[in-house]
Amino acid sequence: MTSTQDLLKQAADLASSNPKRAEELYKQILDSTASTSNGSAVNAEKEQSLRDQESALIKLAELYRDQKDASGLAQVITLSRSFMSSTAKAKTAKLIRTLLNYFNSIPNSRQTQIDVLTDNIEWSKREKRIFLKHSLEIRLVSLQLEALQYKLALTRIDALLTELKRLDDKMILTEVHLLESRVYRGIGNLSKSKAALTSARTAANSIYCPPHLQAALDLQSGVLHAEDKDYTTAYSYFYETFENMSSQDDPAALNALKYMLLCKVMLNMPEDVTSLLSIKLAVKYAQLREIESMRAIALAHQNRNLADFEKALRDYKHGMLCFIYTTQLSSDPTIRSHLAALYDTLLQQNLLRIVEPYSVVEIDYVAKQVGQGRQDVEAKLSQMILDKVFHGVLDQGRGCLIVFDELEADNTYGAAIGTLEQVSKVVDSLYAKTVKIA
Repeated sequence: MTSTQDLLKQAADLASSNPKRAEELYKQILDSTASTSNGSAVNAEKEQSLRDQESALIKLAELYRDQKDASGLAQVITLSRSFMSSTAKAKTAKLIRTLLNYFNSIPNSRQTQIDVLTDNIEWSKREKRIFLKHSLEIRLVSLQLEALQYKLALTRIDALLTELKRLDDKMILTEVHLLESRVYRGIGNLSKSKAALTSARTAANSIYCPPHLQAALDLQSGVLHAEDKDYTTAYSYFYETFENMSSQDDPAALNALKYMLLCKVMLNMPEDVTSLLSIKLAVKYAQLREIESMRAIALAHQNRNLADFEKALRDYKHGMLCFIYTTQLSSDPTIRSHLAALYDTLLQQNLLRIVEPYSVVEIDYVAKQVGQGRQDVEAKLSQMILDKVFHGVLDQGRGCLIVFDELEADNTYGAAIGTLEQVSKVVDSLYAKTVKIA
């Protein structure tokens, strides 16, 4: 066993008990192996040196990951460039992906990741590593999308598409068009989002599309149909995605299941939520906090109980959802975009439930029953009357809502007009005959 391998073993043993000393040992290994790989050593020694260097880089990165040290991990990625310059391009791409994935375990590291990716994109451009550059740019766009930096993401996407169309790389082109669709959806431009998704599907149809990419395309299709209030079609896409991801044990399957449950609630079929969670693929997710929150919301929606709905959102605000008017909103834009509509629908149903038995009811009483302010309730009742949800009038002088029975359509006037039209035709016919006789 070489002295470098001894140091690697020693550092690995110290990683949990004395991380500072382990860090020093890994850096020592990197310094010594870098000089060996750059020197005039024989091929066997160089290969062993590169293997040791790669092991030290990964172990040091894991050490920083466990310590939640994003800046330290960024330094490791910068240090890895000397190694990447001495090894095959395919191995380089795999190593940098591995190192970047360690950021996922470090909270609040998004900006550090963006800075590291920007720096490495410039490096790969100088080194003319085109495919590595494209891979890093796709990752950067994903982070900019998460950070809501839509303008920067679109600028990067436009440049990427120009290069990729020249190279005719359909796989990466599909991924970039999918990201473009998600960005346009984020800024609310649904027509361009749909166009980008169509381009992504066109590119995907000309190649073998990996299951995870196909699932991502189906998920985006479901999201866009949900935005159009076509929850039935959206549900079918989410179900396809859920089946695909579950078969691969992909953690993202949970999102697809949440969207399926949301669709059932938005379709006014909350009773289907329980049966949906009893299917074989969904059973393992049924006890998760996020799914429990959707179950509670579905139950509140089924009972048309606004108080239970608000309570469910408050109880699970540290899970998937939180109340639409609180400062801590859901991090999922798809869930968040439908919360207001769901709340508004439930408020409307709750108001209908309260006013149904009355012909005249005080607005203050209605507001007290739903637990909302008088002004908000009055505005909502006014909107419902204008939308002809029920027939009534607000008597603001008395502070009352007067509810009318639904008027039956009176067909007398229509029948009279129809009769007159027929009489007119008869008269015209008789006049035509008299003209012929004359």
